[in-house]
Amino acid sequence: MIRLHNTLTRQTEKFQPIMQGKASVYSCGPTVYGYSHVGNMRAALFSDLLNRALSYNGLDVTLIMNVTDVGHLVGDADVGEDKMIVAMRREGKTAYEIAEFYARAFFQDLERLNVKPASKYPRATEHIPEQIAMIERLERNDLTYRTSDGIYFDTAKLPEYGRLSGQKSEEKLAGARVELGEKKRATDFALWKFAPEGVRREMVWPSPWGEGFPGWHIECSAMSKRYLGVPFDIHTGGIDLIPVHHENEIAQTLGADGVPEANLWMHSEFVTFDGGKMSKSLGTVFTVQDLVDRGYDPLAYRYFVLGGHYRSKINFTWEALDAAQNALNKLHEATRAWPRPADTGDPDYLERFLAAINDDFNTPEALAILWNLVNDETVPLEVKGATILRFDQIFGLQIDRYLGKLIEVPDDILELGARREAARVAKDWTESDRLRDEIAIRGFAVEDTADGPKFRLV
Repeated sequence: MIRLHNTLTRQTEKFQPIMQGKASVYSCGPTVYGYSHVGNMRAALFSDLLNRALSYNGLDVTLIMNVTDVGHLVGDADVGEDKMIVAMRREGKTAYEIAEFYARAFFQDLERLNVKPASKYPRATEHIPEQIAMIERLERNDLTYRTSDGIYFDTAKLPEYGRLSGQKSEEKLAGARVELGEKKRATDFALWKFAPEGVRREMVWPSPWGEGFPGWHIECSAMSKRYLGVPFDIHTGGIDLIPVHHENEIAQTLGADGVPEANLWMHSEFVTFDGGKMSKSLGTVFTVQDLVDRGYDPLAYRYFVLGGHYRSKINFTWEALDAAQNALNKLHEATRAWPRPADTGDPDYLERFLAAINDDFNTPEALAILWNLVNDETVPLEVKGATILRFDQIFGLQIDRYLGKLIEVPDDILELGARREAARVAKDWTESDRLRDEIAIRGFAVEDTADGPKFRLV
C-alpha cells in the first residue's frame, strides 16, 4: 500500500489510481529563459522519485513535464514583461533560440542527475490552440472579464478558490499592498495578455480577443488535459507554486470542465543555502554545471537530496555536499568487491525498504536501510548485490556501473597520482591541479585520503 501526502487535503492518504495498474502524473517543469539552479532541480528529482517509486510498485506511469517558453511574466501577479521577452532583449536572440538553448541545458542536467525521461515534454508555444479553447470555455461559463491589457479569471465567482493554499481570497488580501490596475481583485489572474507595443511578433498569436500571448497558468491546465485527461492522478511541483500557480490551475480546470484537475497534489520543499534563501544577488545560486566545475559528481547532489524528506527543507552547504560525495564514493567502492549478484535479494531488507518508500517516500529511512545492508555481515555478498540493485531502481545512484567491477589502475595513472601527491605535500597547488586534470582526461578521478590517493573511474 502506497501512502502519499496530499497538499489539497493536508493528509497522508492511501494512493488509489484512477485506472487500475496505471498512474498519470503531471510535473511542472522549467521556464526556459535561463539556467535552472540546484534548488529548481530538487523538484525534478522529486518527480523522478515519484516516477521510480510508482513503477517499482508495478504501476505503468505516464509522466508529463511541461516546458514554459511563453506566458510567465516577470511578476507572478501578472505584472511586468514576459520572462522570455526579457531574455530576448538581454541576449539578442530569438525566443526560440533562447528556449532551445536553456531547454537543452535543463535536459543535460536531468541526464547528469540520472533522472528518467518523462513520457513527454510539451511546450507552451506548441499548444496555443488548446489554451485558447480552455479560455473560451471559461468565458462561456461567465468566469472571465476583459481589461485593456488582457482577459482575466474572476476568482470571486469560484467559491472553491483558495482550497489548495488554505486561504480564501479575502484572507490572501489581508494586509497586502497590491497594485490592482484594472483587475477587480488581487487574486484575479491573466488568462490572455494583449501584446504591448514593440513586442516582437514571434511571441504573439491571434485569438478571439486580439493578438497576444497566454497567461502563465493556462498552459498547465490545457496541456495536462491534452495528455492525461481530467482528472488525473497526481500533480507535482515545488512548494513555491502552491499559492499562485497551482491554485490558479485548479481554478481554471474546475471552471472550464467542472472537475478537479488532479486528485492528489504533491510538493517538494525549498533548498536553502547556509540557512538562507538561494539568491542570485547574494551569489548563492548554483547550477549542476557549477558542481561539476568544482569537481563533484552530480549524483552526489542526488544523494544529498535523498538524505532529506521531500517535504522538509534541506540546507545546501559545500560541507554537506562533501559528505554526500564521500558517502557515494564509499558506496560505489564497497560494491566493487562484491561478486555477481544473486537472482533474488534479501526478502527482509526488501520488505523494510519498500515499507519506507511507500510511507510517503521516507528516503532518509530507506538510505539507512541501505547502509545497514552494506554493513550486515550475515547477508551473503551476492545477495547484497541483488538487493542493492533493487534499491537503486528508486535511488538512481547508478550502482550497477560499479558493482563487481574492480578498478585496474594503469601504471601511468599511478605515477601521475604519486607526482600529484608530491606536489600537494610541497603545497604546489597549481601543479597539483594540473595533474588532477590530466588524470581526469585519462578517465580517472583522484580522491585524497589519509592512506594516499585513491582512484575511481569518471
